[in-house]
Amino acid sequence: MQRIEIIQTFPFSVDKLFDFLSDHHNLERIFVPAKIKRIKDGSDSVNGVGSTRWMKLPLAPAFHETVTEVEQNKLIRYTISKGSPLKNHQGVMHFSETGNGGSMLHYTIEFEGKLPLVGPIVKAALDQGIRRGLKKLKL
Repeated sequence: MQRIEIIQTFPFSVDKLFDFLSDHHNLERIFVPAKIKRIKDGSDSVNGVGSTRWMKLPLAPAFHETVTEVEQNKLIRYTISKGSPLKNHQGVMHFSETGNGGSMLHYTIEFEGKLPLVGPIVKAALDQGIRRGLKKLKL
């Protein structure tokens, strides 16, 4: 099992951070150079539970991720629902206040590769790319 864990603080409020990261269309700014499109609206809101995004990374097949749980300004949980060289995938974003008007994101992604070496390669690329994208985030 591969695990990525990112803990980062931001100078903007939890509601602004949550609103930005819960919108599928904004994720291209974090997952550079991925192409991302929402292809199915959620049952309670367009980006809520059941919403699905199509993602395409260079040199990899396109896949779908589906949001499985949302708690406003607290939690987003999602999983790969179609395609991908990964299995047993789960992404979780936990949001909290830092006490000074800022916010903190605790982001974990767990998965296994369907073939040997796929998991470690994907982990290295994802970890580095997400960290770089989050550090550049301006709201």
